[in-house]
Amino acid sequence: MTPDLKRIMTPLADGVIESLEAGEKVLLSGFVYTARDAAHKRFEQALEAGRELPFDIRGQVIYYCGPAPAPPGRVIGSCGPTTSSRMDVYAPKLISLGLKGMIGKGRRSEGVRGALKEHKAVYFGATGGAGALLARTVVAADVIAYEDLGPEAVIRLEVRDMPLFVINDVFGKDLYQEGMERYRK
Repeated sequence: MTPDLKRIMTPLADGVIESLEAGEKVLLSGFVYTARDAAHKRFEQALEAGRELPFDIRGQVIYYCGPAPAPPGRVIGSCGPTTSSRMDVYAPKLISLGLKGMIGKGRRSEGVRGALKEHKAVYFGATGGAGALLARTVVAADVIAYEDLGPEAVIRLEVRDMPLFVINDVFGKDLYQEGMERYRK
């Protein structure tokens, strides 16, 4: 392991999150939950109806991903990140309920970045186009909710050393913004 690479585990505690800064590379191990647009809409409906979410969100990480079916002999098919901004309408509420991390690709809204600061959470970027490689970090996968949604069902993934970048941290830093500013100089 190189010195600039941190190993972290879920569930994420505030101390771990506060130690991360935009631009850092991490290897994430533990459990993450896949959820895309349709699952987030159902999360919203459940909360509005006063029902529980399908898993205890406190300290957890949601991966914006709709995995491909598992080929023979594999735990899961390709599982690359999807564009995170589509979940921005739902993310602040989930963060306020204790969600500590999200994995996806692309920039987040001001509302999401503010919620990350206020509630001590972090946004990780996964490399787009590398779904087959990311699948190699998945050691177990179980559908836990909304099976009727197919690839958009909520799947509990056990991952080992999933390579990620910290995009937005609890201090308000944004790797994408910093990168553009460095380029302009």
